Amino acid sequence: MGSVLALIGELGCGKTLFTRGICVGLEVPERRVNSPTFAFVNEYNGRLPVSHVDLYRINTVEEGFEIGMLDYLVRVASGVIVVEWAEKLLSLFPDNYLQVKFQVLSARRRRLEFTGFEEKFFGLLKEMNDR
Repeated sequence: MGSVLALIGELGCGKTLFTRGICVGLEVPERRVNSPTFAFVNEYNGRLPVSHVDLYRINTVEEGFEIGMLDYLVRVASGVIVVEWAEKLLSLFPDNYLQVKFQVLSARRRRLEFTGFEEKFFGLLKEMNDR
C-alpha cells in the first residue's frame, strides 16, 4: 500500500518546499518539482511514483470529486501522494495517512506537527521523536 501525506498550513508556510524535499529523497530531480496550483496535480517518477496535488483553488468536496481526487486517493498502491491544502478535502481521505501541520513562527522558522493515522507511520514518528 502506498502512502498519503496531508499537508496543512497557510499560504507560504513551506508545503511545496517540504514536498520538494520528499521528492528529492525519492530521486525526483529537484528542478521538476513545483506547485501544481493551476494544474491541480503534478506526477513525478522517482524510486516511487509521486502524485503532488494542490487543492488551493478547491472550495467544495464536489469540486474535489470533479478533479478526480478520490481516484488519486484510492489508487495510491505503491507510490506516494502528497496533498497541499489537504484540510479542504480531509473527509475524502482514507483512514491511513500522515498529516503534517505547518505553523509559521517567523520569516525563517516553521514548526511542523506530524500525526499518523495508521500503524505504519507510528514507527517513523517514534524514530523522528527520538532524535
